[in-house]
Amino acid sequence: MATVTFDKATRIYPGSDKPAVDQLDIAIEDGEFLVLVGPSGCGKSTSLRMLAGLEDVNGGAIRIGDRDVTHLPPKDRDIAMVFQNYALYPHMTVADNMGFALKIAGVNKADIRQKVEEAAKMLDLTEYLDRKPKALSGGQRQRVAMGRAIVRDPQVFLFDEPLSNLDAKLRVSTRTQIASLQRRLGITTVYVTHDQVEAMTMGDRVAVLKGGLLQQVDSPRNMYDRPANVFVAGFIGSPAMNLIEVPITDGGVKFGNSVVPVNRDALKAAADKGDRTVTVGVRPEHFDVVELGGAGAASLTKDAEDAPAGLAVSVNVVEETGADGYVYGTVEVGGERKDLVVRVNSRAVPEKGSTLHVVPRPGETHVFSTSTGERLSD
Repeated sequence: MATVTFDKATRIYPGSDKPAVDQLDIAIEDGEFLVLVGPSGCGKSTSLRMLAGLEDVNGGAIRIGDRDVTHLPPKDRDIAMVFQNYALYPHMTVADNMGFALKIAGVNKADIRQKVEEAAKMLDLTEYLDRKPKALSGGQRQRVAMGRAIVRDPQVFLFDEPLSNLDAKLRVSTRTQIASLQRRLGITTVYVTHDQVEAMTMGDRVAVLKGGLLQQVDSPRNMYDRPANVFVAGFIGSPAMNLIEVPITDGGVKFGNSVVPVNRDALKAAADKGDRTVTVGVRPEHFDVVELGGAGAASLTKDAEDAPAGLAVSVNVVEETGADGYVYGTVEVGGERKDLVVRVNSRAVPEKGSTLHVVPRPGETHVFSTSTGERLSD
């Protein structure tokens, strides 16, 4: 097994001035499962292809273990790649597809058969070894592609959006299978996806890219709890974090007719930048519904005694998932209409067209600079 290091690795495509990947710095531990995630065009697949040797590196270096592989051809890097489109040979059986790389390498037939059968058993493919790819489902073809990678016993696994062609239910079961298989084999793995749910459920660490630049690399839990900037906050989480620009006031920030206390150091940092507002992030599950006529949230202060506390949310759509209910609505903040998502009790969902009053739970807010987008709160 081996570590993988991107050392200020840069890729600039011919005819372009802007790097597709700009000085990428990530150190991946031996046996770690790292997920590269981000929107289309962010540079995640380019980063993977640079590691595979399929794209040139125009600056910086890439190392696998102690070896500098920056300019080595793919065959000399001891990596195995699983592609989105499976890339199986249609005229070969499953067994021949899985053992083809070993055959090319001159491994004897008995050893090839043993390795193929071991991988097939791991992947529940034993009964399909004599079939051709056209006789398999999408999920089975994907497992064959994984088997082909496993039999090579590489130092590093590379996955390029391997679940994109599968239906929703199969994606869930296959991602679980890939994650558990990687943990069993202990092979260093770099996995590319645009699906942040995949990233959060599979990776030991997640690296978020935007426009070729690394935004944050952290464990899924830390990234969810402490996003480094507004982009990561809005990208990680499903439904996404609500991000609202609100004015700074005495004691906190003004949310509708309530003042929500937030970190004083964050407000001071914003004031030092000359900002009069901050962008506050609140996860859908971190709103409390205020019962009109009730006491409301004890730690909030109301600006006007005759106005209901918090934000008035006009309910547009209610999604009931069984365990949870999600209200998709609009609020008026600073004279502008903003979209807001609130998780509610699935047994007591509001009617479409009604008004819901909500307040963020103190201590569950994230504060970002309005001018730079960087995180201000601890």
